[in-house]
Amino acid sequence: MIARARVIDRSVAEAHPLGIVSVRLLAESEQTNGTFALGEFSGAEGPWTVPHVHERSEESFYVLDGAFTFTLGEEELDAGPGTFILVPRGMRHVMRAGADGGRFLTLWTPAGLESMFVELSKLPADSLRDPATRKAMSTRFDSVPA
Repeated sequence: MIARARVIDRSVAEAHPLGIVSVRLLAESEQTNGTFALGEFSGAEGPWTVPHVHERSEESFYVLDGAFTFTLGEEELDAGPGTFILVPRGMRHVMRAGADGGRFLTLWTPAGLESMFVELSKLPADSLRDPATRKAMSTRFDSVPA
């Protein structure tokens, strides 16, 4: 059971820089008893991560601004504002922002992956897109480069 309500104003939520993208964590494991976490990602044009899979969690995206191309398995999907994408466990995926960059919400169920982004933000810029860094982190987080 969640003990108390939580209200986050995105203007005061800490931004964690990750190279061409940053994330603000709106709900973390500690506030949701591990049931889910929610982050708001925003950034520039280009790939935002490396192709990867999650074996123990689902990841969902809701596009707020911009144009994205999501690669889900072998399928490419163009996504704009209002698009919701659910990535099931075990599906290889990656996303690329279009020319003007963009912004989306990411929901992780269960929670836990949000901690990886905090850790990545303390490493050299662009570690999010570095396959070697991501592989090393996959021993602790459910995000395995594929």
